[in-house]
Amino acid sequence: MKVFMAKRRAFGLGRLVAGLAAVAMGLVLTVPALAESVIGAPAPWGVGLQPSGGPIKDRISSFNDMVFAIITVITIFVLVLLAYCVWRFSANRNPNPSTTSHHTGLEIAWTVIPVLILVVIAIPSFRLIYYQDRAVDADLTINVQGRQWYWNYTYVDQGNFTFDSYPIQTADLKPGQLRNLEVDNELVIPVGANIRIMTTGHDVIHSFFVPALGVQKYTIPGRSMETWMRADRAGIYYGQCNQICGTNHWFMPIAVRAVPRAEFDTWVADARKRFAQANGSAPAIAAAPAAQETLQIAEARR
Repeated sequence: MKVFMAKRRAFGLGRLVAGLAAVAMGLVLTVPALAESVIGAPAPWGVGLQPSGGPIKDRISSFNDMVFAIITVITIFVLVLLAYCVWRFSANRNPNPSTTSHHTGLEIAWTVIPVLILVVIAIPSFRLIYYQDRAVDADLTINVQGRQWYWNYTYVDQGNFTFDSYPIQTADLKPGQLRNLEVDNELVIPVGANIRIMTTGHDVIHSFFVPALGVQKYTIPGRSMETWMRADRAGIYYGQCNQICGTNHWFMPIAVRAVPRAEFDTWVADARKRFAQANGSAPAIAAAPAAQETLQIAEARR
């Protein structure tokens, strides 16, 4: 009986180990697939910036690392200096307080050194700002219009078709979809293409923000503003409006899907039919510039 029970426990333990191994193998195979398809998404207990999906975010991450290193060095230096001052100039070690009123060398040092540190930070900062400000040799131009509380996209050089992108309610989510981030119509772009983004607002100020692609631009009524983005990997990049714009500001997601060029061309051909205007009427994007006007604005700003 004891032998039987021992064998039974061993068999159960073996099944448990086998089951855990299968789960582990499933996770190993599944996680890379998820990481490949969903790149720009928030992670539970995430610390730091989202993984980069393009060249702008690469530069932002490098700049962030540089500034963080400078801050760390300064913080450690100040803490060590404070600890030394508390120890060195305590009342026990200095019963007679110093009568020093000033020190010219120190005053020059604590003025010049912070200025030099700010210059070191400012130079790459300005380079980054100008780098992300204008599209160079854009392969595609998309009008982005913020509305309360959804987005409108117009592919001005792909037939000038336009469509709205509404958030999907929690009750309508499918298994695997992310709450408060999914939309009914994604912004589709080709992998490796420089995408010129022209933003404008329809009602109030919104902000087009996709962290993993390093793009953020206000959408202001009556103004046309330019930025650009590029996705170097296929997948979905999520974003949000990050400018308080009213009651449903919290529920104004952005979903950018980057696909291979051939798949993008197929999607464009289908989108032209799906989003075609009835009877050839003007596009419904009332406040957005027309295709030719948008391209003229972009060229005039160079």
